[in-house]
Amino acid sequence: MTTDSDSHQRAGTQSIERASLVMRVIASRNGLGMRLVDVTRCAQLEQSTAHRILKCLIAEGMVRRDPETRRYHLGHQIFELGLAAASQFNLHTICHPSLVRLSEKTGDTVFLTVRSGFDTVCLDRREGAFPIRTLTLDVGTRRPLGAGAGGVALLMLLPERTVEEIVNANALRLGGYGDLTVPAVLKLVNQSRQLGYALNDSHITPGATSVGMAIRSRYGVPFLAISIGAISSRMESNRQRELAALLREEVEVLERLLSESAHPL
Repeated sequence: MTTDSDSHQRAGTQSIERASLVMRVIASRNGLGMRLVDVTRCAQLEQSTAHRILKCLIAEGMVRRDPETRRYHLGHQIFELGLAAASQFNLHTICHPSLVRLSEKTGDTVFLTVRSGFDTVCLDRREGAFPIRTLTLDVGTRRPLGAGAGGVALLMLLPERTVEEIVNANALRLGGYGDLTVPAVLKLVNQSRQLGYALNDSHITPGATSVGMAIRSRYGVPFLAISIGAISSRMESNRQRELAALLREEVEVLERLLSESAHPL
């Protein structure tokens, strides 16, 4: 028998889930911001529901609305909460030396991404000395898993059924990243498994190619990825393999350090 209390509890839980989803959607385009219609489409909500949630999040400081562009961005409270949590998740401190070594050895741009549900978030970026750079990913940028070499690297180590579930769930969002589709991402994952490293060949940024490799937690779960991005003329197959070897060395170092640290994963 369903009571009024049970119904109220489910409604409250659904509201939290929807608000969390809206914040993740905004985070995926936080730099440019998102219009109400974009939030509604990506979150698959009724416009009135999305507007009501956004209004509440603005009141709580979790979201802000630019008065000129009328686009929504993450608010100051998100930043403050992130600072409070950062001391417990010292991934940047542990991983940054690896990014420095890779950028110095290769001259290219190196990215660190972390899995967040069906997404990835860029945690760190280190630019190399090569004069032409591919700054395709800002720190804090959120993308659907499979968009970029880091996301492909994380997917390629997951079971096939899980990969299909994640990619299909992100289907509506993939179109915002070049020519990505569900079949295209699945093809990238299969190709990367054969290569032994993730490869994103100009799918998001024309003329830019990136290779990546996942980092497993102490329990064998892929949760981080390091990727190297460069102009495509510097990414012929021989150099891809050389970069993959360098990535593999740093992944081994980081998996050991993370296993020895107090990181909860």
